[in-house]
Amino acid sequence: MKKSLFLSLFACFLGLSVQGQVTFQPKQFNSPQSKGIVYDKEFSVDVRLHTNGLAFAANFGKIKTFYKTRYYHFEIGELRHPKQERQNRDWAGGNNSKSSKSFFLGKKNNFYVVRAGIGVKKYFSEKARERGLAIGMSYAAGPSLGLIKPYYLEIIRPTDEPLYPEVVSEKYSSENAGEFLDFYSIYGASGFTKGLSEIRPLPGLHGKLGVHFDWGAFDEYVKAIDVGVMVDVYLKKVPLMVENDAITNTENHPFFINLYLTLQLGKRW
Repeated sequence: MKKSLFLSLFACFLGLSVQGQVTFQPKQFNSPQSKGIVYDKEFSVDVRLHTNGLAFAANFGKIKTFYKTRYYHFEIGELRHPKQERQNRDWAGGNNSKSSKSFFLGKKNNFYVVRAGIGVKKYFSEKARERGLAIGMSYAAGPSLGLIKPYYLEIIRPTDEPLYPEVVSEKYSSENAGEFLDFYSIYGASGFTKGLSEIRPLPGLHGKLGVHFDWGAFDEYVKAIDVGVMVDVYLKKVPLMVENDAITNTENHPFFINLYLTLQLGKRW
């Protein structure tokens, strides 16, 4: 009786163990380096703040070993000139009932970036096995496509009625340089949609290298932070600012070097 009960309990325990293995180890790996890995795929989204802008990314990863994950990434973001500075002006005149928006004095174009590439995450130790904090490095590189969008300002233009000037939305040109670069001639920034039909592409390359911190590197959910440096290089100067003696230190360059901080969240299966 007792022997039969013991055998029954043992059989139940064995069945639960096998079931647990099936639940938590659904895929079989033949490589010794991959032995014990529960998941082999990973998807995550990034929010990246960097020195001169921000970006949002999606990553599709393949977990090779405890120490290495290869991933493909796609992101969209914005790059800004380090010297652009937000200005505010309270102005009301005549029959103009619109409220003025803050603007960037001397800014010529917005610059949005679409990046794609291949990356690798490598861990320095076996902490990942213990589901603790895994520390490693991450690097990625690939092509990028810059999108140059003209920056429009609402310029105050005099009329026959001095108390009722006209407010006109204009992008920078040699003809309106005097008003475009004059704080007191600017009412504010135009809306985002102004200039969308005038976007011009500019191809380039990008790369990044960082230190990777992952809380539970092989848990079901991805919870990680990346800190490092990123570089964007384009075929020619990116005309972000007006290069004019009226505004100092506005030289444009074909490259951007930024420090970044990335928050990464996702799921493994």
